[in-house]
Amino acid sequence: MMRFSAAAGALAVIVALLSPLVRADESAIDIRSRLIETFKVGSDQTRFGDFEFVGGLELSSSNSALGAMSAIRLSADRQRFLGVMDTGFWYAGRLDRDEQNRMVGVRDFKVSPILGLDGQPSREKWRFDAEGMVLRGDEVLVSFERLHRVDIYPANAPGNAKPTGSLPLQIPLSEFRGNRGLEAVMVAPDSSSLAGAVVAVSEMSLDTNGNIFAAILTGPSKGVFHVKRDPPYNVTDGDFLPNGDLLLLERRFSIAEGVGMRIRRIDGSRIGVGNLVDGEVVLETDYGYQIDNMEGLDVTTDDQGQVFVTLVSDDNHSILQRNLLLEFRYLGDEK
Repeated sequence: MMRFSAAAGALAVIVALLSPLVRADESAIDIRSRLIETFKVGSDQTRFGDFEFVGGLELSSSNSALGAMSAIRLSADRQRFLGVMDTGFWYAGRLDRDEQNRMVGVRDFKVSPILGLDGQPSREKWRFDAEGMVLRGDEVLVSFERLHRVDIYPANAPGNAKPTGSLPLQIPLSEFRGNRGLEAVMVAPDSSSLAGAVVAVSEMSLDTNGNIFAAILTGPSKGVFHVKRDPPYNVTDGDFLPNGDLLLLERRFSIAEGVGMRIRRIDGSRIGVGNLVDGEVVLETDYGYQIDNMEGLDVTTDDQGQVFVTLVSDDNHSILQRNLLLEFRYLGDEK
């Protein structure tokens, strides 16, 4: 992740520290990986607008701890990953890649409970409903809904540490809706107009005009803004492109139409206090594609300057859903 060298270095430390079994309640999980070689079912098409499908994995395990993955962040070399589960756990591991740098498997997968201010985990999901995660220097920021907050964990040992504090949310707590709270937390590039600020977007906490509450949580321009909602889609995650624009991951679900996913690109220069932002839909899919309940999105850049978008799904621990890792090369800014 070339855009945040400090954060990328911190992620390498985090994954290394989560890898040893240092806690009695931490577990290593054997993962089976099935290759997803085509994104559109029944087609060998690789280009989808500005996205080029690189490859994917369907993950499974006999261990029930696998699942509920709601956010993911990759290391600078794009080999390691860290994420949170909305059941109140960290997860971490390593990607095996082939000669073309396509994902072919997952190993060293570890799960560890997220600790509260008392240094203890909880089996009450509403207390640790982790939905978003991002690296900021030597800190890991995690957004939670239900008990709405953005907690700060030390990057040198998040799986064995209680939070060191929380970020002011800017959005009044009375405006959050149950489990429709802060779904995405991101850090803007230092070179962007937001200059490294932390930005958070709710899933479906709506203002009186039906728009989505969002906020700049840090920096001189902190305050509330709004994202245009386009029903039936709701926000599930997001991350900034190197140029400062924001990619928002959204999903829809209905019994009649099943699951759908889309990605919207928001002009980063429009993100500001009091503003209503909207953007072009740059990818939209349904169950005719290899998707499920897509919850997490991460933007990374390789050593050649190529931009990649990695997505992860939340299976809700249901036998009817899948744990997916999907990867695309993003061509939207290439000349």
